[in-house]
Amino acid sequence: MIGFIILGVYTAIFVGSFLLITYLVRSATNDFTALKTVTFGDESAVRPNRWASIISIVTIFLIWGSFTGSNYIPGFLHAPAPFVGETTFTYTLENAEGDRDDATVFVRVGELGEKAEKFEVEPGEGMAKDDALAMSASRTETLLFDRNDEATRKDGAKVVAIDGQPIGPDLSIRTDAGRFALTAKGAISFTPSSGLQMDPLYLPPPEAVVNRFFEIATEGYRGYLLYEHLGISLFRVVAGFFFGALLGIPLGYAMGLANWPRGWFDPIVEFMRPVPPLALIPLMIIWFGIDEESKIILLFLAAFWIMIIAARSGVSGVNITKVHAAYSLGASKAQILRQVIVPNSLPEIFTGARVAMGVCWGTVVAAELVSGVNGAGFMIMAASKFQQTDIVLLGIILIGTIGFGIDVLMRMAERKLVPWKGRS
Repeated sequence: MIGFIILGVYTAIFVGSFLLITYLVRSATNDFTALKTVTFGDESAVRPNRWASIISIVTIFLIWGSFTGSNYIPGFLHAPAPFVGETTFTYTLENAEGDRDDATVFVRVGELGEKAEKFEVEPGEGMAKDDALAMSASRTETLLFDRNDEATRKDGAKVVAIDGQPIGPDLSIRTDAGRFALTAKGAISFTPSSGLQMDPLYLPPPEAVVNRFFEIATEGYRGYLLYEHLGISLFRVVAGFFFGALLGIPLGYAMGLANWPRGWFDPIVEFMRPVPPLALIPLMIIWFGIDEESKIILLFLAAFWIMIIAARSGVSGVNITKVHAAYSLGASKAQILRQVIVPNSLPEIFTGARVAMGVCWGTVVAAELVSGVNGAGFMIMAASKFQQTDIVLLGIILIGTIGFGIDVLMRMAERKLVPWKGRS
């Protein structure tokens, strides 16, 4: 339910910001033809709208803060919080003879992630005795109501109503106090109103992640500082990608230019291409152990097949008229390779390199999850075992940020080295 609400909020902000920015742009200019900067269908003319990027990032942060009750955003933007405080509910107990009696349960609900302190109440008179229940917000607690009642479940007693609403083994109800159900053995399962905010166990607020960042950056985690974890992962990715590109690009050129290499290597490439790198982790561990060699070789294989296909596709996509024109001008094969094929295949190779780098990042995290003592993936796995969700989220954010930064650098290099991309 919360997921649909978040998606609805995100969609509404997307549509609203688009209409607002479009209206402001049109209001700021009288020449509507000046707004036509893109020919529909021309991918090379499409550029990201900076306002859209800024609003998108701010929206994600606001939604994150809103549904976690963050102190970084104003309180009026917070989603409804889970119930915290004291409440009561009354259950109706029926014994084996059909006699009924009511008892009141006093409930004390603590903050998210913090269970309220236990307390006692006077049991009162009658077959059903008053009781006390201490719990944490957004959590479900089971009340063994007959621990102090005169009629117990062993004697055939059962709860037949909560706050006057009938309840049974297959029937859950909701009252002002919260949601109620009966367990398979007839105990009362109670969940107070959870609101729309997420439990920190599942999604911590931004400030918790920021605090963890500074803590790990200065004090370290599992014997390594934060920059060491990230630096080790980055080294593995760069090394694996470098060797994959170093061998994959020449082999891709060979497959695109000559029949024999194409026939020889094509079955191998097409066989390995659909095999996910994660499936090779057990084999790498068996062959090379859990040290650096296995991880770098795994990343090499993750990039190798992608770079082969990118180079082969780049060669195959060269406009044949350019090759014929070069031949008519007396160019040799070496000149055609250097001045026609390589420049025209570079856009495909850069695209493949960006894809390969992304795959390598995903692969190194998985490899460190399985067989690592350091690195970003190891940090995430170790934290997940102790339900340190803030560290898990910190690792994910840093991995995404570094991956995005690498992609930006590669796009900048592509614009500098391949300015002719998109132009025939």
